[in-house]
Amino acid sequence: MPDQKRAERVLVPAEVTGEVTVYEPIAILDMSVTGAQIETKFPLQLDSLHEFRLSLGNRSVVVKGRIVHCKIGELHEGVVLYRTGVEFTEPSEHVRAAMRSFVETQKAAAASPLTIVDAELADDGV
Repeated sequence: MPDQKRAERVLVPAEVTGEVTVYEPIAILDMSVTGAQIETKFPLQLDSLHEFRLSLGNRSVVVKGRIVHCKIGELHEGVVLYRTGVEFTEPSEHVRAAMRSFVETQKAAAASPLTIVDAELADDGV
């Protein structure tokens, strides 16, 4: 019995192209509510639009962003790493609030000096 769910396919006489979205890990180097600098193992095309899934502490958001610059950052263990600037485009108020909260939390953590309450130097037996 033939599969009734599959629509008939036709051959395409000319070349037809497309794109695919593939989720790859990125490292976020710095971030604001309006954009971020990220590091990837692959270059991203200038002015291209992408969706970014960001883990912001205990919250996760998806935001669209436009690539504003991309350059070779460094060579790490034989792999080229690219540094890319992303401008967030049209984030929802929910996403903007989550990013604002995350950025403020990071700023506060960076501004508070480390306090050593009680410490000893370990003797390594030498």
